[in-house]
Amino acid sequence: MIRLAHIVDNYAAELIAQHGHRLLPSQLAALSAFRICRSSMSPRMELACDDCTEQSYLPHSCGHRHCPHCQAHESQRWIGQQSQKLVPGNYFMVTFTLPAQFRTLAWQHQRVMYDLITRSAWETVNTFSRNDRKLRGTTGAVTVLHTHNRRLDYHPHVHLMMPSAAFDNKRRLWRNKDGGYLFDHKALARVFRAKMLAGIKQAGITLPRQYPEKWVVDCKAVGSGQKALVYLGRYLYRGVLPEKNIVANRDGNVTFRYQNSETRKMETRTLSGVAFLRLILILQHILPKGYRRARNFGFLHPNSKLIPLVQLIKRVVLPPPQPRPVIRCKCCGGVMKIVRTRIKTFTHRLRILASNREMAT
Repeated sequence: MIRLAHIVDNYAAELIAQHGHRLLPSQLAALSAFRICRSSMSPRMELACDDCTEQSYLPHSCGHRHCPHCQAHESQRWIGQQSQKLVPGNYFMVTFTLPAQFRTLAWQHQRVMYDLITRSAWETVNTFSRNDRKLRGTTGAVTVLHTHNRRLDYHPHVHLMMPSAAFDNKRRLWRNKDGGYLFDHKALARVFRAKMLAGIKQAGITLPRQYPEKWVVDCKAVGSGQKALVYLGRYLYRGVLPEKNIVANRDGNVTFRYQNSETRKMETRTLSGVAFLRLILILQHILPKGYRRARNFGFLHPNSKLIPLVQLIKRVVLPPPQPRPVIRCKCCGGVMKIVRTRIKTFTHRLRILASNREMAT
């Protein structure tokens, strides 16, 4: 498997030479983190086996939230946390897509536009939930912001997963809506469009000269919600591109594979090494510092105490949380325990210093 760290090491200096004046501090920090992730330049941890005298050292992961190499545990942890909030009933995935004419605005005003897309999506479904004859209350939702399509082109959109359920706070009633239909997708698109346009104007951002009258919102049933959570969790913490999908790095070019969303067939795309880093890792998909890609709303908000009560009344049996994977001893197969962390060797300090000087020049 071709490591992302190797690609960054090969092309980072050239990227900075060509586009360094455009890179934000958060983007440079991501580039530096990817470069040393689990490499000889990374600090090490010391492990010892309780069953024998075996000791070993492993390099630390970078821990960056966009690194595809070291976020597997965070993905499982997030899926486990969200699974504990599942309620009986049908779940739906509602996808809100920003038209192509607004993508330049989204890129130029990322923090404002990303927050506006997410809030508008939530306010739209909650408005429909309050006005629906069978629900008539506040619903709950999990939203995840995506910034690209399968080809990894810039394509901001929001996936919103919600149960067909709502809570009437005034009458203290929990209501479910049965069947495979939630809301009309065309009506959702009209309300979402109105909220987005109003929000953009309120933020003082100039609208594009031309944009479509009809926007696209997709609404489909996803069963109990567990499989949809797995899909969202894997995207949320795997980074823009899983390392297993990088198929070649030679002659200054990087080739990766992706699934065509229309044909469902695997295709490949080749970019220069600099274009690969610029397009995929840096300029388009590193979120503003502190911005949360995933959010919970309504009765799924972390401050809500409604879910445990509903699960108790409905006698919901939740799966036990998955334990964190252990590191096994190569000698006897016993469990290795971490003795020390963040051990900085002399070689590590020298390589970091050399790396920083190279990136600065």
